[in-house]
Amino acid sequence: MKYYKVLKNDGSCVNGGSGKWYLPKKQKDGTWKPGKWMPEIEGKLEPCESGYHICRPSDLIHWLDEAIFEVEYDGEMVEDDEKCVVRKARLLRRVETWNEKSARMFAADCAERVLHIYEKKHPDDGRPRKAIQAARDYANGKITKNELAAARDAARDAAWYAARDAAWDAARDAARDAAWDAAWAAAWAAARDAAGDAAGDAAGYAAGYAERKWQTERLFEYLEAK
Repeated sequence: MKYYKVLKNDGSCVNGGSGKWYLPKKQKDGTWKPGKWMPEIEGKLEPCESGYHICRPSDLIHWLDEAIFEVEYDGEMVEDDEKCVVRKARLLRRVETWNEKSARMFAADCAERVLHIYEKKHPDDGRPRKAIQAARDYANGKITKNELAAARDAARDAAWYAARDAAWDAARDAARDAAWDAAWAAAWAAARDAAGDAAGDAAGYAAGYAERKWQTERLFEYLEAK
């Protein structure tokens, strides 16, 4: 199984971590020289307390940010619900297919998945749909940042009329300026809204789980693109 680490572009930790990881370097022949091993953790490994947090493929959707790296570990591993904790790890290579364009496109995909929930209640309001399309157009260089901002603002105005309706948050997040934040937020909003539209706790859990499964599969379509 491949394991991953989500960081800022400069190797800084995100999602509550601190410090920086040693970055891998791309060679002239296209191969990667791994980063140095991070200092070995002493004592007991505890999720969110002690150890290096890394992701299985199914965990990635919970931790999206600027950069995704393939990582290897050595020694003990403790598995948690949405991450693994290890004593020793290093970055192998950057996943270059995860960038501002793919993150924005992924966010738009997540938002569009639940757009029908909003449009069922507000069939005459096309602002969230236009915001999603604007996110795609901006990612593909078809519109300017000002035009993207205008679509985002129009979608935000829709919130005043449907403050907590499903799909609003996802549509808004897909059009945000920070693509990786948009991807993270839109993925969460889409899964939450899919669950919220289902009747009953069991059905809601199943809907949310199914949406997360789809999101992971869609994310890896972008990450594994040639």
